[in-house]
Amino acid sequence: MYPPLPEDYSQKPPPSAPPQAPYHQPPPPPLQIPQHITGVPAHFVAPQPVNLNWSSSLCACCSDVPNCCLTCWCPCITFGQIAEIVDKGNTSCGVHGVLYALIEAFTCCGCMYSCVYRTKMRTQYGLRESPCNDCLVHFCCERCALCQEYRELKYRGFDMSIGWQSNMERQNYGVQIPPMAQSGMHR
Repeated sequence: MYPPLPEDYSQKPPPSAPPQAPYHQPPPPPLQIPQHITGVPAHFVAPQPVNLNWSSSLCACCSDVPNCCLTCWCPCITFGQIAEIVDKGNTSCGVHGVLYALIEAFTCCGCMYSCVYRTKMRTQYGLRESPCNDCLVHFCCERCALCQEYRELKYRGFDMSIGWQSNMERQNYGVQIPPMAQSGMHR
């Protein structure tokens, strides 16, 4: 059996270790995938997660008057240009523009289609969801949102009038990237 404890010890809690500050390890640097693998120059894509501000405000439409006028009268053209760049050329500007025009003409919900690309663009470039939710921005200010996205891509070095493929060729100065060699056994 155990000997009895002294009375004063049984009434006081045992001394505890002094509180220590938790060890905080800095987060690892963002993963950078080399351009020869992605085919996208590093300065076109911001490392994630960044949460940056947009290069211009939602209401700065008149800072690019030609685009503002085009977007006011034919938002399908501006949307098509934006979507081609955001999709990295997987679908052409014309296809996106026609889809947008058809959705808008038959359902008046083109803003829902363009909202998806705003979210995709924000994710690619680490932009804040501002001034409010993407869907709300496109529902209330469709043309202003398209103008802002267009300006953002121009700010990031894209020539919106030439499309994704020509932007990549211009960026690489006409140098074609050779295909990656496959490793492993082949017959």
